[in-house]
Amino acid sequence: MLAGSQAPDPWPVLDRASQTYQSISTLSADFVQIVENPLVGAPDTTRGKLYQMRPSRFAMRFAVPKGDRIVADGRYLWLYTPSTTPGQVIRARIPDVGTTGPNLIGQFVEHPHERYRASYRRADSLPEGMADVVALVPKRGDQPYSAAVIWVGRSDGLVRRLEITETSGQLRTVMLSRLKVNAGAPGREFTFSPPSGVQVVDQ
Repeated sequence: MLAGSQAPDPWPVLDRASQTYQSISTLSADFVQIVENPLVGAPDTTRGKLYQMRPSRFAMRFAVPKGDRIVADGRYLWLYTPSTTPGQVIRARIPDVGTTGPNLIGQFVEHPHERYRASYRRADSLPEGMADVVALVPKRGDQPYSAAVIWVGRSDGLVRRLEITETSGQLRTVMLSRLKVNAGAPGREFTFSPPSGVQVVDQ
């Protein structure tokens, strides 16, 4: 950036992302998720398929580790991770914010003026094309994350990547590809029935 020049305004990018998100009823995408925990060591990488049906249905079906699922069915959030905790599934109320609920994307682009302080980082090249990178800091201190960075596609206004700094210290990166918008989503992805013999733990 040239000396004396001002950083671009992040708000047109966020306003466009917000308008685009409001037009979405269903979304599906391939995802790669990387969780870096400074206390653990090597990053944990998972991948699979993500589905969303606004306002309250959301699902992540993991291919790696195969069999793990996260499902928000409109009433409950189900966390089924036999790769790490076989024999149980956690059932909880659907969260408004965080990385496991139906607002994974929406929490960063719905009402951003009221919710965040924003700054424009840079333009970036993704496999799907150019994106604008915007950093967000929550105005309220009661969120499960302290900062986030989102990549908004220039061609379509879709959020294609998120970096979320959680209050636990973890850095969670979610990269989306092969996004399909308003093309429907399989209803079976938004239902969960505990397998036989699996204990349901309410939280």
